[in-house]
Amino acid sequence: MFVFLSKLLPVFVYPLGLACVLLVISLVLAWWQPRLAAIPTALALLVLVIASMPTVNTALLKSLEWQHLPEGPLPPGEAIVILGGGLKFQEHPRRMVEVAEAGDRVLYGAKLYHQNRAPLIVATGGRIHWQGEEPPESADMVELLTILGVPKAAILEESASVNTYQNALYTKDLLEPQGIKRILLVTSALHMPRAVAIFAKLGFEVIPAPTDFVVTDGSLTGGQQTLAGLILDLWPDTGRLASTTDALKEYIGIVVYRLRGWL
Repeated sequence: MFVFLSKLLPVFVYPLGLACVLLVISLVLAWWQPRLAAIPTALALLVLVIASMPTVNTALLKSLEWQHLPEGPLPPGEAIVILGGGLKFQEHPRRMVEVAEAGDRVLYGAKLYHQNRAPLIVATGGRIHWQGEEPPESADMVELLTILGVPKAAILEESASVNTYQNALYTKDLLEPQGIKRILLVTSALHMPRAVAIFAKLGFEVIPAPTDFVVTDGSLTGGQQTLAGLILDLWPDTGRLASTTDALKEYIGIVVYRLRGWL
C-alpha cells in the first residue's frame, strides 16, 4: 500500500497533475460561479509556464545533480552497486532489453568494472507489477552487463526491491555476509543525494558514482542565444516539464524518506 500511495498521491502536486486539478476546479466553477472560473485556469497556466522555464528547471536539477560531483578518478571499492530504473524488458516487438534515459547507470557500471574499480557488481531492482508479471529489472541488467563484457560470475542479483530503501536494505543482506561495506554507488545524478543518504545510514561506506546528468557546463553557459531560442524558452516545453517533475519527485522522496526514518 505504501508503494502505491507513494506513487499516487504526489501526482497531484507535480506540475501537470496540479494543473489538471486546477482545471477541474475551473470547470466546476464555470458551472456554479462563472466569474471565478478564470482564476484556477490562470493558475494552471502559471504552474505549467513556471515549471517549464529554463532557469527554474536548471536550478532545481543542478541543486540535486551537482551535490556529489566526483573530484578526479573514483577510488576503488569492494563492489559496484547499480540501482535499477533505466531499462525496458524484452517483449514484442522489442528484440532485446532496451535502454531508457537512466540506462546510463548500467553502461557506467560496466565501465567502472572494466576500469578495475571493483571486482563485483550488484544489479539491483525488481519491478512493480501494475500490469501483470514482468521480469525483475535486475535480470535485465545482468543480460545487458554480460553483453557489455562483464562475466556472470562477477555479478550478484538483487531482484526483490521496488524502491530505493529496499535497494539498500536487500543489498546489505547480500553483501554483509561477505564483509563488504565499501561500495561504488551508481545511479542517476538526480537520484544520488537520496540514495547516498540511505546506503550510508545502513552502514555502507559510499563512493558516489553519478551518471545520467541533465545539467552540464555547456547547458549552463550555452553561449549567446538567438531571438528564436529566447522565444522558444518562454513557451512550455514537455522535456523541461518532465525533468522539473523528476526533481520535485526527488525532493518529495527525501521528505517522505526522512519522515519514515530511512535517511
